[in-house]
Amino acid sequence: MNRQQRIEHSLKSLGPTHLEVINDSEKHKNHADHLGGAGHTGETHYKVKISSPLFKGLSRIDCHRKVNEALADEFKLGLHALEIKIMT
Repeated sequence: MNRQQRIEHSLKSLGPTHLEVINDSEKHKNHADHLGGAGHTGETHYKVKISSPLFKGLSRIDCHRKVNEALADEFKLGLHALEIKIMT
């Protein structure tokens, strides 16, 4: 399973009604940290567009926290940047 698939799988725990995961790493290929450390393939920068009933009544910051918590393992494995768009 590649990183994009792992991200999609991890975010399913939030019960999304809409989910887009976009690998944006190519735009950052000249950054020093692009490779994400030993054993990584440069899949370091992603965009996530997500909507979930779990976000109802939460602040945007709390929604972002939920996404980041769901992806904690990916950050440990070299995910460097994540742009999050919460859709209502």
